[in-house]
Amino acid sequence: MSEDQDIVKINDEISSQKADEKIKTKLGTLAAYFKSRFHRTPAFFVQVPGRVNLIGEHVDYCGYSVCPMAIEQHMLVAVCKTDEDVIQLTNVDDKYEDYCHDGFRRIRDSRLDEHSLGPTWYKYFLCGVKGALEVVPEPKAPKGILAAVWGNIPPNAGLSSSSALVSAALLATVHASQHKMSKEDMATLSAKAERYIGTQGGGMDQAIAFLGKAGSAKHIKFNPLRSHDVMLPKDAVFVIANSLADHNKASTSDYNQRVLECRLAAKVLAKKRNADWQSVNKLIDVQKLLNKSLKEMADIVMTDLHNEPYSITEIEQILGTESELLIKASNSAYNYQKLKLKQRALHVFQEADRVTAFRQTCERADLEGPERLVQLGKLMSASHVSLRSLYECSHPRIDALVQDAMSCGALGARLTGAGWGGCIVAITTTDRVEEFLVQLKKKFYENNEEAKMLDLSTLLFKTEPKQGAVIYYSELPV
Repeated sequence: MSEDQDIVKINDEISSQKADEKIKTKLGTLAAYFKSRFHRTPAFFVQVPGRVNLIGEHVDYCGYSVCPMAIEQHMLVAVCKTDEDVIQLTNVDDKYEDYCHDGFRRIRDSRLDEHSLGPTWYKYFLCGVKGALEVVPEPKAPKGILAAVWGNIPPNAGLSSSSALVSAALLATVHASQHKMSKEDMATLSAKAERYIGTQGGGMDQAIAFLGKAGSAKHIKFNPLRSHDVMLPKDAVFVIANSLADHNKASTSDYNQRVLECRLAAKVLAKKRNADWQSVNKLIDVQKLLNKSLKEMADIVMTDLHNEPYSITEIEQILGTESELLIKASNSAYNYQKLKLKQRALHVFQEADRVTAFRQTCERADLEGPERLVQLGKLMSASHVSLRSLYECSHPRIDALVQDAMSCGALGARLTGAGWGGCIVAITTTDRVEEFLVQLKKKFYENNEEAKMLDLSTLLFKTEPKQGAVIYYSELPV
């Protein structure tokens, strides 16, 4: 059976539902805050979860599949339409300033990637609105919207807080317009919309935000977007731990440089193998052109690319072009003299292979429970070594936290998210998880002055697969 044969394509819309008792109190609190700021009652709420990626880091923008799950932490947005031609935004967290954008429909023409001090929170919301207005017929779009945001996804922690906000804004705008879209289409559009902030992401975060399912992780493939439920072993527990090193991937060139290096590696590999390199934009493209397995592609990387960093001049000489690359030295954000093509491509092909192995390990009937968990742990740890050594997107605090997790009894641990800070995800067992949490708390956080000032339950917690995006209507207690 091929990898694609049993991947299920879900083509349904997000339906509105009445809030259950667990979320109703929170909706009431947000509604009261909304009313205090806008003197209106919200018409509906959207909730979009964060995510933890179990394995498959920095491969989605290369065309390869990933294995994330939605988590309990989420973005919650209260929304109503207004007859004024504005977008008015407020955030329950007072460290985020209110924002008003005059000209709701003129957001189509706004530049959102221009920033001197890093991207501000409301620009992510505007990305979602801008993306939605590209597909919503103009007569259906509201004149303006009022929105209040309340999120509990730790920011800059690799748990997709930014993408959840973009996706929530897009969903809110689409729903306010009463425009019909499938979950897949909204995920694809949200991924495109986030690029307005300047991040060249691949779509994993938005896909799990909309396609997440309570009780199972998701094996997600792209172009076109497809997903398959991955039932995790019942005795496995995944723990998220925050390294306390923040990193916003839109605020530096680190992330986008990795995208560039992978793109150029694909072109050079195609050229070296006498394939049509001009048709290649992603590493998966060159694999398909050469008709090779992932392991064979890793061997080709070892043969065809050298260890030393490439310069843009050398790459242009290999390809015999100066214009086709569409890379201009005037963009000083990239280091064109140190493009590590071999290391980046090797990570991607090997990591993509680990994603397939992770899913197969979850599904193998011949593996006993303990052995299955050991294998999953080994895959996760191998992923971290590759991210640290080949992709160079880890951080000293991340590496220390991974090491501490392993010494406290984790079966495997790895950074999750873009890297350069943020969180790790570790795998342990149901009978050992409580002791694991106690030990890791003591080892990594107890003597950390920064951690002492924070709620430790938001830094270290066990998690399980949760539902994707939801629209709520409820009887509001205000």
